[in-house]
Amino acid sequence: MITRSHHLRQPRLWQSLLAQSITDPQSLLRMLELDPDLLNPAQLAAAGFGLRVPAGFVARMRKGDLDDPLLRQVLPVCDELETTRGYSLDPLREQHAMTVPGLLHKYQGRVLLTLTGACAVHCRYCFRRHYPYNEHNPLNTQWEQSLDYLRKHHDIKEVILSGGDPLSLPDSRLAGLVADLEAVPHIETLRIHSRLPVVLPERVDTEMTAWAEKTRLRLVLVIHCNHANELGRPVAAAMASLRAIGVTLLNQSVLLRGINDSSTALIDLSERLFSIGVLPYYLHQLDRVQGAAHFEVDDKTAGALITEMRRRLPGYLLPRLVREQPGEIAKTPL
Repeated sequence: MITRSHHLRQPRLWQSLLAQSITDPQSLLRMLELDPDLLNPAQLAAAGFGLRVPAGFVARMRKGDLDDPLLRQVLPVCDELETTRGYSLDPLREQHAMTVPGLLHKYQGRVLLTLTGACAVHCRYCFRRHYPYNEHNPLNTQWEQSLDYLRKHHDIKEVILSGGDPLSLPDSRLAGLVADLEAVPHIETLRIHSRLPVVLPERVDTEMTAWAEKTRLRLVLVIHCNHANELGRPVAAAMASLRAIGVTLLNQSVLLRGINDSSTALIDLSERLFSIGVLPYYLHQLDRVQGAAHFEVDDKTAGALITEMRRRLPGYLLPRLVREQPGEIAKTPL
């Protein structure tokens, strides 16, 4: 079972950097030399869904450029305050797929655990921006219940760790969790969905790679990157460390208006990912969560972008354009 250490430990570098994340819109605007008139709408939007972004990620943004593709992903704007027809607080109806609090069994052979509501960055299009994490955290009092569910369902071969961001948890806790999963003999693969190695590459350190290298489970890391400008040398170094211990590296993106809705941006992203050892996996159409409608790209435009990418890229660099629809047996290709 997961154990909690009672010894006081010095925070590691990634934890210190995470604690120093920018959470005040005024600080973000000042760092990027942006118009102070943006402050009031940013504060209004952040009151409903807070701002959070590591300073190192901000450093990759262009100063004075409101259209910077990284900034647009994190800056709260007044568009978020509009209520849009066809959008909801739980667009994937995940609470209907929850068999144990925090355990989602939507697809055959695999389950997903929402381990934490904590993230290193608050992406403004996040489909779980309204998710009640406190009520649905399997690591609180329901962990044994989750393990019991896994033991009884022999068809489950893969466990997906999600959140929030599972890599925001300390490695001591993750190592204990992985040990519990390893004890369930029919589980073969552990998949981790995380944005941390992109926005805070210091997260991939020797303590993380220690438990990742030891596990008997096949380890897959799906990073979340939407634009090539996110992928600097520190991210490349983090990916190299993970590749060196045999981790399979994939990427999933969201198609976002004003950020990556051009064939040039998407092709650059695929090529840059491949150059650091990561294969493009999914390109998601936006999940229709309230507060994110201004990011949506229509299906016709999305299809044209994929057609152009198919013309210019080898097949292994072409992500699958999909939409997740509640109740379907898998993601729907578009």
